[in-house]
Amino acid sequence: MVKLRLKNRNVKKRCHIYAMLRAQGKHLSFHTPGHKQPGYDVTELSYTDNLSAPTGCIAKAQADIAEVLGAKQSFILTDGSTSGVLAMLHAYVLAGYQSLAIPDFAHKSVKNGCKLCHIAPVFYTAEDLSAPQTVLEKADGLLIVSPDYYGRIPNLQQLENACKNANKPLLCDGAHGGHLKGNAKLYAGFFADMWVDGVHKSLPALTQGAVVSAKTEFWAEYLRESVDIFRTSSPSYPVMASVEYAVKYPPNPRLEDAVFAVAKTNDRVIVNDDWTKFLFKGGKRAYEIKQALERRGIFAEFCDGDLLLFYLSPATTNGQFSALCRALKKVGKQYPYERIERIPAPEFVAVDGDMENIPLAQALGRVCAKDCGLFPPCVTLIARGERITQEKIRVLQNADGTFGLTDGKITVCKADAEE
Repeated sequence: MVKLRLKNRNVKKRCHIYAMLRAQGKHLSFHTPGHKQPGYDVTELSYTDNLSAPTGCIAKAQADIAEVLGAKQSFILTDGSTSGVLAMLHAYVLAGYQSLAIPDFAHKSVKNGCKLCHIAPVFYTAEDLSAPQTVLEKADGLLIVSPDYYGRIPNLQQLENACKNANKPLLCDGAHGGHLKGNAKLYAGFFADMWVDGVHKSLPALTQGAVVSAKTEFWAEYLRESVDIFRTSSPSYPVMASVEYAVKYPPNPRLEDAVFAVAKTNDRVIVNDDWTKFLFKGGKRAYEIKQALERRGIFAEFCDGDLLLFYLSPATTNGQFSALCRALKKVGKQYPYERIERIPAPEFVAVDGDMENIPLAQALGRVCAKDCGLFPPCVTLIARGERITQEKIRVLQNADGTFGLTDGKITVCKADAEE
């Protein structure tokens, strides 16, 4: 039996897709999916509505979601934020734009989307956003990440003003910011022309549940066409129902206050503007701390070799958060903080000629020929053309998950070794 358990009863009552699934009658299944078990995991039937052309419960759910998020139109996604990013970039091209300023710390879906849609990327650093006019001089529009994986949020009002003054669109990969809905200062949807919310990351939705939205009918028209290209034609009804539920889920101010209170009293805790990204300073002992916590049954979102990120949500209970704080206090005493020396700016060289895959241990000083990094957060650690350092080798060797590597080997320029 495929079930969908939504805990908040008040929210469940207001969810159109969930109500439809609950009301379905038992029947003989001579349709997909192939598991043939009665339950919520169904397909497009006479009563279930169709995500590709919704007229019933899905249409009502999307209208409610758009209202909550302050959008002209919102589109439910069951393929994760990646499909939303791709659709957003495709809509950008349909509107006639060719180049786009994107952060050098963008998720790989942004970079892949630029390649796929033939958008010329203009890379900028987080520091560059202090003068957004300069960044906008080099591109047709601006894409930001807000919040990023470390809970940092740029000056959204400043960026919106700069884009309006330059008559250029503002896009946002807000995959980690769905819980900020309704916050007039921190939610990107109040400032961007198009944006993505990965609601499964920071709200109680099933994995791959996301939303992409447009502020005006102008962008909604292009986004509607683009979503139809990148979104699956076999969407999961449990995921769709969970997206509606998550967007309508209430905030948890008591937990938010508790998080900021801990950050004020523990000098090893970092909380930026986004309270759901709870960072603990591990330093040189970061991976040992991660392993010690896992022995206690506590699993962090990821460790970057220095900081450990504990991802909270409005569905996190105060009891769970208290247990985390107690554990951190104990392992913090066991592994005192040892600061990692500041990593110098990377050295970049031109990449051309043949490539080869070599063990990470042998890559010191070589030139990387393919972006690679930690997974999560799927943000580039060593970029194509970057000379590889010992510190970044250490981080990749200790990481639980990576991308851009092949059987633990890194792709480098072959000619570099022959010089």
